Amino acid sequence: MSQNVSEKAPPAVEDLSRDENVISEIPTSQGHHTVTRADLADAVHRRIGLSRAESGEFVEAVLSEIFNAIVSGEDVKLSSFGSFHIRSKGERVGRNPKTGASAPITARRVVMFKASNVLRGRINGRHDAED
Repeated sequence: MSQNVSEKAPPAVEDLSRDENVISEIPTSQGHHTVTRADLADAVHRRIGLSRAESGEFVEAVLSEIFNAIVSGEDVKLSSFGSFHIRSKGERVGRNPKTGASAPITARRVVMFKASNVLRGRINGRHDAED
């Protein structure tokens, strides 16, 4: 991906996390909005100055790296955000809630996410939370 950015240097990652939330500027009908890849690409475009196409490629590349790491069983830790890891669940017996009949639930791997202290603090209204 070529980088054709204006002369001003892009802000450091730490500066971006403390900036106004670009995503929250998106109008919503019910006060709730699901952030999409397009929203993330638009935020990269507005904050960093990459073209819209390059911003989209950048977001896709980052998400692809995270996706591939998780699928391969690696833990993914994003400072000030949280961590993803795979948990193996064993086979067990479950019940159909409607009929009460027993049904085996096969062993599987699931993705777990644990929010960082910084993220939890911000969710709970503390803007000075540190990792």
